[in-house]
Amino acid sequence: MELRDIEIFLALAEELHFGRTAERLHVSQARVSQSVKQQERRIGGALFERTSRSVRLTPLGARLRERLAAGYGEILAGIEEATAAARGQSGTLTVGTFDTQAQHLAAALDLFRQRHPRCELRMREVLPTDPFAGLRSGRVDVAVLWLPVREPDLAVGPELFTESRVLAVAPGHPLAGRAQVTMEVLGDHPVIQPDGPIPDYVWQAHTPAVTPSGRPVKPGATVTTLAEAFSAISTGDVISPIGADAAATRLRHDIAFVPITDAPLMRYAPVWRNASETSLIRAFVQAAEDAVSA
Repeated sequence: MELRDIEIFLALAEELHFGRTAERLHVSQARVSQSVKQQERRIGGALFERTSRSVRLTPLGARLRERLAAGYGEILAGIEEATAAARGQSGTLTVGTFDTQAQHLAAALDLFRQRHPRCELRMREVLPTDPFAGLRSGRVDVAVLWLPVREPDLAVGPELFTESRVLAVAPGHPLAGRAQVTMEVLGDHPVIQPDGPIPDYVWQAHTPAVTPSGRPVKPGATVTTLAEAFSAISTGDVISPIGADAAATRLRHDIAFVPITDAPLMRYAPVWRNASETSLIRAFVQAAEDAVSA
């Protein structure tokens, strides 16, 4: 079956109308009919049930569409990638990230720009309490987020880097003078909670709901941004684990940072919408992966 015949078959399977299929593919209706008849003779069975009033897939046609659709998509993706590589990528790619992760992405961004100088790269900040909003609204093409991400509409790329955690407390807080703490202390003091639509399973990768011994973590003030979190912590009323990178870039007199010895590393990976995957997104993910392994 020629690629054009596959395209005609899949378009007709979607449109279920010879005229609309011909118009969509810029061919004659006779060409569509000829192609279908030729494939039916080759296969030895009817692919469509045709009457004067309707066109429907036969069970054989439905099975063929299911098998061909995935392969056809892969063929087009391969052609698109090869064409882009030959001509040089162009367009705009918007990358979302938490504002404290820029240093981890610098090498990946530089490598992507070297490989695709014709592409305009834009950066947008992602709110930790609403990590998927930019992706789902289309304002962000690909975002680097902490794992896990288990959303049916989102694809997850390879792990790019990890981050340890420290405990943020007010300087006068009883924990501020300690050389180190464990996650168990989260059961002793109110802890910052998110004010946003972040799924529970994602937030608990950052701040668990229970301590290692099973004690419930005490909920404290709710915040939307890191700045709001620091303002609440500085009062001494709440504490919070935060990424070590955030601590390193937010040194301030009203916050003390205490190492947490047993906090699992936070893991970060690129995430994008399945339905919006493009060659530019794939190129960025590849550049990020190559930069990490270099």
